[in-house]
Amino acid sequence: MNYQLKKKLLIIAFIQLVIIFISFINNHKVSLLSYINISFYFSAGLLLTSLLVYTIHSGFYDVISKSFSFAFQRGHNKRRFDEIPPLSELVTFNQKPLAFYGLINGLFMIIALVIYYF
Repeated sequence: MNYQLKKKLLIIAFIQLVIIFISFINNHKVSLLSYINISFYFSAGLLLTSLLVYTIHSGFYDVISKSFSFAFQRGHNKRRFDEIPPLSELVTFNQKPLAFYGLINGLFMIIALVIYYF
């Protein structure tokens, strides 16, 4: 089996085990409803973080971050506005794995939701 596929499957299994463990800690038992609730939080967090990183990479926050950096500089070593690096160059984090794991976790949550209602 491919190394990348093994790595992805291992991370998905780890996330699922963490969800089941948190469900057990919260309710002292594992129920389908608690799995669905906690899985929703995990998938929403992963997807929202992925969207935030995507928005940062698009350059949407560059002017805001440069302006804040310029406004809060003090002293004699003040840089010019064009010397301040934009936020999109500082954040080199890839958002695609977060989106992938969020979508897979959301798919498992939807499957559990269908099982719960039918």
